[in-house]
Amino acid sequence: MKKINFPITQQQLSSLKTGDRVLASGYLYTARDAAHKRLYELICQGKELPVELAGQTIYYVGAAPAKPGYVIGPCGPTSSYRMDKYAPSLLDLGLKVMIGKGARGEAVIESIKKNGAVYLIAVGGAAALIAKSIKKAELICYEDLGTEAIYRYEVEDMPLIVAIDSEGTNIYER
Repeated sequence: MKKINFPITQQQLSSLKTGDRVLASGYLYTARDAAHKRLYELICQGKELPVELAGQTIYYVGAAPAKPGYVIGPCGPTSSYRMDKYAPSLLDLGLKVMIGKGARGEAVIESIKKNGAVYLIAVGGAAALIAKSIKKAELICYEDLGTEAIYRYEVEDMPLIVAIDSEGTNIYER
């Protein structure tokens, strides 16, 4: 297992190869369909985003509400293809890591290569396990979206797999 930290350094990012298993620690942002749509609309309007994406990580998740005494409820990955329309624009703004599940479209893969980014996958069905790696959850924006609002998570040893590396090598095509 490789250990990486968010925000990720270019050296760490370049060392990741498709199929690598990683344990990620540090800070990342969450965003799903509705939040991506809002970010994309702001980009199209030439407006400032409510979060700085350069060098950052987005986890495609809408966590279940936390039970009393817990930081977060189960928070497994959502299907990444639903963000494919928006991902190239976010990558062009400097987003470096996306975390979700499932295959990505060709435009996203090309944008990953162009921008030197990576796509990591979390194991679907492991929502309760993943929740144990989240140490803090802070609401950033779009509170009206509920669990799909953008949050900033502090994670420790979040188990992930490199699905598409910065050279575009794709685990779904191997």
